[in-house]
Amino acid sequence: MRFPLSLSLDLTRYLLKKHWRGEERFPMVLMLEPTHQCNLACVGCGRIQEYRDTLGQSLTIEECLDSVAECGAPVVTLTGGEPLIYPPIFELAQELVHRQKHIYLCTNAILLEKSLPRLPVSNRLTLSVHLDGMAQTHDSILGRPGLFDQSIRAIKEAKARGFRVCTNTTIYKETETAEIEQLFTLLTDIGIDGLLVSPAYSFAAVNNEIFLSREEIREKFTRLTGNGRKFRYNNTPLYLSFLRGERQYECTPWANPTRNPRGWRSPCYQILDGHHATFRELMELTPWESYGVGRDPRCAQCMMHSGFEPTAVRLAGKRVKDMWELLRWNLS
Repeated sequence: MRFPLSLSLDLTRYLLKKHWRGEERFPMVLMLEPTHQCNLACVGCGRIQEYRDTLGQSLTIEECLDSVAECGAPVVTLTGGEPLIYPPIFELAQELVHRQKHIYLCTNAILLEKSLPRLPVSNRLTLSVHLDGMAQTHDSILGRPGLFDQSIRAIKEAKARGFRVCTNTTIYKETETAEIEQLFTLLTDIGIDGLLVSPAYSFAAVNNEIFLSREEIREKFTRLTGNGRKFRYNNTPLYLSFLRGERQYECTPWANPTRNPRGWRSPCYQILDGHHATFRELMELTPWESYGVGRDPRCAQCMMHSGFEPTAVRLAGKRVKDMWELLRWNLS
């Protein structure tokens, strides 16, 4: 299976419960940012610029666990910043496994190899390593030579220790699809568990020239994912079809809420209009109807996975053909 059986069963039960209760807006993945501190300054990242005044602040482990319980999503993505900088990260990961959450720990891999002995080996924990191209491209985007080779070493060591490992690749305007195919071939040969790919999402504080328009996204992802190459994508085939322009979806920003030291970010991972003290306030006070393509100009070019992948999964339940496609994909 593409994902652990426990994740597939837990997510299915969760979605059915929400459907039976008639709930329309609910979280699927909690984006938990315990710290925004990072040991890099990547070209396309807006977090350091957005939170420059509060970079020294971090959530306590109690605040992290309270947020997980308050949100209730079955999947928790530990991100930031660089989560391996966060001192209680090992205790937090172990506690989330104990609470039967499914965890994706996103990392640039600088600290990963030496952190492996302290992380729990569990089918509920997946290490997600950031790789945006082969060595020259990746190191240029991250601003430091040698990081690509360091990431590959860490991935190999993590796999040898029994960890589930996937990679997260962001596609920019200058990204060459042939190079990404080369990267994915290398990672497939290593035995990677999955490849997450997404168009770059723009931040107000970052040079907009590096980001793709919707037309460019469709063209680039048609070349990358519509060429018959059978890479082990973690993205659903429905979302990849959307990126190629073959389907149309509305964004569901509430499905992947973000919690960080400032509070619950509103309205989404990309756009910052404010923070709320509680998850309930985020859901009830955010004017969701004001966001989306055609409603907010900041949404016009967005096709990012955190907003549209949940839509694809939820709507699949309304079409037998889509459900069958998801089932075959997960079993492959």
